[in-house]
Amino acid sequence: MVLAVILIMGASWGFLVHKTVHQLAIYELPGEISPFFYQNMDYLVTNAPRPDMRRNQDSTEATKHFIDIEMYGKDAANKMPTDWASAVKLYSKDSLLKYGYVPYHVIYMKGKLTQAFKSGNKDSILFYAADLGHYIGDANVPLHTTVNYDGQLTDQKGLHSLWESTIPEIELSNYNLYSPHKATYLKRPDLAIWEAIRRASALVPVLFQKEKEVTAGFTDAQKYRIQIRRGKESKSYTTEFAKAYSAALKGSINEQLLYSADLIADFWYTSWVDAGKPELSAITPNWTGVSAARYESEMDIFRANKLVESKQLLSKKPEVRENENPQ
Repeated sequence: MVLAVILIMGASWGFLVHKTVHQLAIYELPGEISPFFYQNMDYLVTNAPRPDMRRNQDSTEATKHFIDIEMYGKDAANKMPTDWASAVKLYSKDSLLKYGYVPYHVIYMKGKLTQAFKSGNKDSILFYAADLGHYIGDANVPLHTTVNYDGQLTDQKGLHSLWESTIPEIELSNYNLYSPHKATYLKRPDLAIWEAIRRASALVPVLFQKEKEVTAGFTDAQKYRIQIRRGKESKSYTTEFAKAYSAALKGSINEQLLYSADLIADFWYTSWVDAGKPELSAITPNWTGVSAARYESEMDIFRANKLVESKQLLSKKPEVRENENPQ
């Protein structure tokens, strides 16, 4: 039989985390725009993984989600231009399309959201807000910043899904899902997304090293579980190994999750400000005293870090998870 390592939820950050950070970002928005985003939370959370699902139909989609930073030269994370035109001039468009360009695509999508706010078109605002948040989330995944994205070059294949999907699926209920961050206007969004790239990239060596250290304490039988899928043998990480690896990383996955949510809120808010702070009440027609009270109650739950406990985290609800089956 063929033996293969299953890449659980092979999409970036896993659908669970993409959806979670979109919800957390909404709680960080100021009063001028929070009613609109809160009222449309179901849409934004449900559609947070949409760019990953497009990858099956759109051959140009994949490289929008990552950047193989080593392929752009020594210390590229600190030396690459922050604007697309300069990057194309320096590296060529073909190279950027081959080795990934997520920070540049984030800025492009930020521009689309700003234009959507200017137009006042509700559907466009929601579409671009959901997609922009997805790409920002991807930029905060360390393994989206390296050519060794799955540990395939260091005999650690499967590390990608272990870090971004398997562990959050197991550990999310124990995570801190509250951030005191309030959405902040970004004078230089390009610098902000590149700071996220550098932050994520700096975590890469530790991810590989800790996996090796934890593996040394496990036999193959303890590290993997064997299953039969569609007549073929496959193996995936055991819960015990995933928990041990998570402990060795000392909360860094949780920290990246919160950093993603903070940055998504900043980009949404900045897009609205750059659009001239358009009034959104006309496209928030059902906001009433009852809606405001529900929002404030949910904010209290968020501040107390009880979203999971109170069953208010949408990403954990069955009806929101219906589209998570891998293709």
